[in-house]
Amino acid sequence: MRYEPVLHIVLVAPEIPPNAGNVGRTCVAIAAKMWLVRPLGFSLDDYYLRRAGLDYWEELEWEVADDWEALCGRLDESGAGRKWLFSARATRLYTEAAFARGDVLVFGSESAGLPAAVKAAHADSLLTIPSRPEVRSLNLANSAAIVAYEALRQWG
Repeated sequence: MRYEPVLHIVLVAPEIPPNAGNVGRTCVAIAAKMWLVRPLGFSLDDYYLRRAGLDYWEELEWEVADDWEALCGRLDESGAGRKWLFSARATRLYTEAAFARGDVLVFGSESAGLPAAVKAAHADSLLTIPSRPEVRSLNLANSAAIVAYEALRQWG
């Protein structure tokens, strides 16, 4: 293991390789682990995925799970903390959450977000990043960085 993760950042069914690459770079910067949940909209050896992560990819703690259930099992095995799920349609602001070391930040795909069943099962930990109504949603990599750095800010 390269480092002990302070957070876990989960991308469920990500579609755009540069987003996943940029999230990977953020994970290295803050010592988080990146989880990718299939189906993926790209190959793991995709040039654009690696390009966005630059030479940091070799330093990244990451894992791929076949589906949501497999991810939850692996997170339980790893002793990960509370799951916080993010949706543009949630009503509770991400700044209202008290993040703890080891928590799991879960983001859905760029075009569809998280599956409705997953959101319903975790309604008490569903958060949003505010934006004007003219914007459907924020970029996936930006959203992950915003929330991850809020967690670090809370920890001082």
